[in-house]
Amino acid sequence: MYMGQQPNGFVRALHPPFQPLRSCLSTFRAPARTFAPVEPGTASVPEITQRRTLLWRAPLPRSYINFVGRKILRLILTIQGLGAFALITLAVMITKFGASRRVILPLIRAELAKSGVRLFAMTMLVSVALGLIIIGQTVSLLQRVNANQFLGMVMASVVVRELGPLLTALIVLSRTGTANVIELGTARALGEVEALEALGIDPIHYLVVPRVVGMALGIFSLTIYLVIGALLSGYLWAFFQDVPLTPGEYFSQLTRSLDVTDFVVLASKSALFGVIIAVVTCYHGLAQPLRLEEVSGATVRAVAQSVIFCMALDAFFIVIYLVV
Repeated sequence: MYMGQQPNGFVRALHPPFQPLRSCLSTFRAPARTFAPVEPGTASVPEITQRRTLLWRAPLPRSYINFVGRKILRLILTIQGLGAFALITLAVMITKFGASRRVILPLIRAELAKSGVRLFAMTMLVSVALGLIIIGQTVSLLQRVNANQFLGMVMASVVVRELGPLLTALIVLSRTGTANVIELGTARALGEVEALEALGIDPIHYLVVPRVVGMALGIFSLTIYLVIGALLSGYLWAFFQDVPLTPGEYFSQLTRSLDVTDFVVLASKSALFGVIIAVVTCYHGLAQPLRLEEVSGATVRAVAQSVIFCMALDAFFIVIYLVV
């Protein structure tokens, strides 16, 4: 049937029931709200206010609401699972503190070697680069206002209080944390965890506790080396830039800028970063049954959540430091 041609009798015989329905629906159809085109600069203030109000009151699409709701529920369930796993690990550490020392202590030393000794060279390289970056930017800014006497204070504030523990935690997470998820997830997928339980061995005590202790000690030790290396390399780069600052003046500025609270915060933050990374990575490797093809996805989730929780802990320490 071509455009403009009247329908024949056969077509009218097929479609007459839909014609009254269309007429009924057209009577109940709400009038569409349209906006007339307005030339730039000619719209009045009430019209603009009314249009903005309509836009703000417009509901979000259902797909966006469902997406946000699923993310929030998943976050709540993840926090609940991580909290329960952390409490179970703490209870096992307390109740079985002296049990199986001949087995647990070598495992702790092995984890300390993976989280500390093997990452020493990379940590020192990052510390040298960190000193170069901070000194290069700081000297260029302080020389404009002739304020080189604040160089040590900037280094103490940036390296000791913030970047030192955080960068060390990211280094350990990228090397040891991902390995934890892969090892434990593969062991869970192959049934090795169930075999340990069948032998009467607690998987938390045998697999999680050494990783928590070793990673906490490893990040704490590497943080100290990274801070010392960044402070020394910072003065070295300042010397290369012909900054009129003697070593005695530089280290006196550091000692005046630091106190006992800074060292306590440094030790607490670095150790807690290690605990968070170990708990999150072990949780995603052990808490849920996995197949071999799901290990990579669990590793990605563990790394992302470890970074988020470490940043949240760092923000909490900043708030406490500013308040106290």
